[in-house]
Amino acid sequence: MSALIATPWLSSQSDQDPQSATGRTLRWGVIATGGIARSVSQDLALLADAELYAVSSRGQDTAESFAAAYGFGRSYWDDDGVHGYQRLLADEAVDVVYVATPHAQHHQIVLAALNAGKHVLCEKAFTINAREASELVAVAREQKLFLMEAVWSRFLPSMQRAFEIAASGELGDVHWVTADLGFPAPYSPTSRLWARQDGGGALLDITVYPLLWAVGTLGFPQTVSATGFINDDGVDSQNALTLGYNHGAQAQLTSSLLAHGPRTATVAGSLGYLQSLGSINNPRELVVGIGLGELRTEPFDVVGRGYTYELREVTRCIQQGLTESPVMPLEDSIKTMRLFDGVRGQLGVSYPNDAH
Repeated sequence: MSALIATPWLSSQSDQDPQSATGRTLRWGVIATGGIARSVSQDLALLADAELYAVSSRGQDTAESFAAAYGFGRSYWDDDGVHGYQRLLADEAVDVVYVATPHAQHHQIVLAALNAGKHVLCEKAFTINAREASELVAVAREQKLFLMEAVWSRFLPSMQRAFEIAASGELGDVHWVTADLGFPAPYSPTSRLWARQDGGGALLDITVYPLLWAVGTLGFPQTVSATGFINDDGVDSQNALTLGYNHGAQAQLTSSLLAHGPRTATVAGSLGYLQSLGSINNPRELVVGIGLGELRTEPFDVVGRGYTYELREVTRCIQQGLTESPVMPLEDSIKTMRLFDGVRGQLGVSYPNDAH
């Protein structure tokens, strides 16, 4: 069986250090100042060839305090009817932007960034729906600019090793995969996790991680059956997906904003199985059992918070003139959004962006 997800360039290097420079320094702009922007900015600062150049937010105090805290040279904010991100995109010195806004704003902001001539790393979920995703991909290709969805887990050494084991034949033929991710998120109708206008719900926020285990070991499915709980605001607070494959394999994926789970993944084959330890989006150990024999454990460390591997791939691709990553190709983002569109159709979830 060949690998279903390409191996990152970094894996072929002797030191495999994501901090080491791979070319000219890129000047980064970060759009939004929430929790994920803070984490990614901290890891971005570890790259030898990354300059934390500018950040934007709606408010001046937020933009300036974020810039000071994380070492950005410039800050932009909403003023005189112009959005802070528009001011950042008008700065000709910015080479690449990281978009960390709520899902429903991705299409508008990424489109503006591409039209301003900027390369883009966009936080997942890539967009609200497949229509938006396809439009962004078309514009990026027309403009010959780099664009990638920020599914950082694809680039982690532990995830790559899990996919390598599954593809190697050591487990035999893979027949089923299970993966879960959940946490009780405090409810607030204005929180991005719960707000329908922001694309709230478990599906768009966290299902990409359980799905990654299925895609990385079995590929995209031929059938999807979905159940879930939809709250009074019309967003899914929990969902369970069953993926079906023409060769008979299945995957069961659970995502929840209501309950803690073990956050584990299992890949089961005709000769043995693999399990992840630590959260499925950043495994720290892989346990492999062949038949009824002894278990083998493989431990993993990460540099920074783990976003460094993704950031190295983006940086290297831009430096080398690539317009998409072979590890996280744009077609996979479109396929994911199509799958999510189908799930939402089964669950009865719609968002304001769908009407545009």
